[in-house]
Amino acid sequence: MAGAAAATATPVYCVCREPYDVSRFMIECDICKDWFHGSCVKVEEHHAVDIDLYHCPNCAVLHGLSLMKKRRNWHRHDYTEFDDGSKPVQAGTRTFVKQLRARSFSSADEIILKMHGSQLTQRYLEKHGFDVPIMVPKLDGLGLRLPPPTFSVLDVERYVGGDKVIDVIDVARQADSKMKLHNYIKYFMNPHRPKVLNVISLEFSDTKMSELVEVPDIATKLSWVENYWPDDSVFPKPFVQKYCLMGVQDSYTDFHIDFGGTSVWYHVLWGEKIFYLIKPTDENLALYESWSSSVTQSEVYFGDKVDKCYKCVVKQGHTLFVPTGWIHAVLTSQDCMAFGGNFLHNLNIGMQLRCYEMEKRLKTPDLFKFPFFEAICWFVAKNLLETLKELREDGFQPQNFLVQGVKALLSALKLWMKKELVTEHAFEIPDNVRPGHLIKELSKVIRSVEEENSKPVKTQGILGMCPVSRSSHEATSPHHSRRKVRKLRDHTTKVPSNLDILELHTREVLKRLEMSPWEEDIANSKLNGRFNKPFQPSSTVPEWRTKDNDLRLLLSNGRIIRDERRPFTDRSLYTADSEDEDDRTRSKKTKTIKLEDQSSGLEEQGTADAQKPLNMFFESVKSELRNGSSEYSDISDSEESEPDCTTQRGLRAQRYWL
Repeated sequence: MAGAAAATATPVYCVCREPYDVSRFMIECDICKDWFHGSCVKVEEHHAVDIDLYHCPNCAVLHGLSLMKKRRNWHRHDYTEFDDGSKPVQAGTRTFVKQLRARSFSSADEIILKMHGSQLTQRYLEKHGFDVPIMVPKLDGLGLRLPPPTFSVLDVERYVGGDKVIDVIDVARQADSKMKLHNYIKYFMNPHRPKVLNVISLEFSDTKMSELVEVPDIATKLSWVENYWPDDSVFPKPFVQKYCLMGVQDSYTDFHIDFGGTSVWYHVLWGEKIFYLIKPTDENLALYESWSSSVTQSEVYFGDKVDKCYKCVVKQGHTLFVPTGWIHAVLTSQDCMAFGGNFLHNLNIGMQLRCYEMEKRLKTPDLFKFPFFEAICWFVAKNLLETLKELREDGFQPQNFLVQGVKALLSALKLWMKKELVTEHAFEIPDNVRPGHLIKELSKVIRSVEEENSKPVKTQGILGMCPVSRSSHEATSPHHSRRKVRKLRDHTTKVPSNLDILELHTREVLKRLEMSPWEEDIANSKLNGRFNKPFQPSSTVPEWRTKDNDLRLLLSNGRIIRDERRPFTDRSLYTADSEDEDDRTRSKKTKTIKLEDQSSGLEEQGTADAQKPLNMFFESVKSELRNGSSEYSDISDSEESEPDCTTQRGLRAQRYWL
């Protein structure tokens, strides 16, 4: 019987004297018992299963050609089984595909969203969610760049290389085997095809063909890998963004959820594919897990087990986006070439983690899981911690999908760090991540956000919420990580100049001249609360802002003083892995004491020359006010108390100066 070398216990060598290699198929001669690489004797792995008795080229001279298995049915994966009519049809077989084409389904038009490429934006998905499939009939506005429809499988071989070993699915057996790309292209171009072979996992990011394809803008902007995976990671970057799918007519992939709960985009370059879509409801997911773990899985059509299965035809030039967790099967109704890619994102973090945990329960082989899924979760957690801190620092409320996603991520991280499980998950913890500290900080931020949500929105004071939230492009987009958000803010937020602060201080003084003693006491307490808080330096302040002027003015207890302190040099203050809460509190107290000592020292030193012009100015203003001739006497109190976004931003900017 023909067999694979992997089953042998002793080292195996081909007649070419090269040892057994898992990436190269080997076959044993049933006559001489020698082992051969399939490539040495021109036997493909998918073809070996059809051989009953294998005769190597030398033995074939005396004993004749190899003996092939006899087909006895068209509806079973093992086509040598006797057809007595008692065994059910299995997925992928010729009989199954024929029956599938005759089935009736609900139209995907009931649930699918059709839109122009320019409408499919991150802002749109963050507002409306990414919960149903989206069809884009044309390339315009998607940012998707592809070869022309005249691009053929021969061109794929030219750009990728014919010697590349690829995974090929024998559809009738629903079994995977390996083949050189050149041999598959030769098979594809042959009009006589004794088997249905399908290619769905040719990732070409590391080939010349990658230059011909640009993924859709929305996939790049949302992708965790593109936005959160650090360049200096010890883990190799996952390549799941660019796949070329080549399938002959009647190729079929049974129901599945894409690895790690990734969302996926497909574009049909030529030909046609039919998707059978099932919603990821709690009930359907439970049914799917039970069906996937059943020994009779291939004999049961999963679409019959759920309330509704939708049929979606993807024609040439159409692009389909399938969201997280959607259960789907695919039939290639005619010879087809398609391009696609997978991506994790912030919009459905909870569902992604749920799918990953399901994969683990189903004992999915690592080969078919998202590469370093847990590692990227740690990277994302670290970045989202910074995002949430920046949003709170700027007075913006994070969107609900982000809060819920971080909570789900936090629960997963805590689970992976349990004593009984930590050894299983420790391998994928990045070196630059402190898991315990990160979990603690995320818990604090989430708790603070939820406390803020439970409070009524304030309408006054510098801590009042701005009526409009920060744009998704600036705040919650993973594409704009911490460094990019900081750069964007530098260009859009105006930092107050020395004159701005002087003007604000002058207005406060002028208002107090018209106050009664008890009103002045209230104003003093508010002013102290407003300007005398020991703020931690914002991580969004670029270094050049601390050096662009030798003179820096501060407001301390309502007085303008000179700031001669050096810029902060402790970089831990600018990262998510900063000191513990107690350490930060002590640090703030120390800085506040230093500031007060510095203030008093500056006043005691020879600053009279600097104060005299200012005092003279104030005396002049007082005199004008008393005489009713001041141009400042019409300043309204409401000007200071109005909680508009500009005022809040200006006041929050004092942190940059303190």
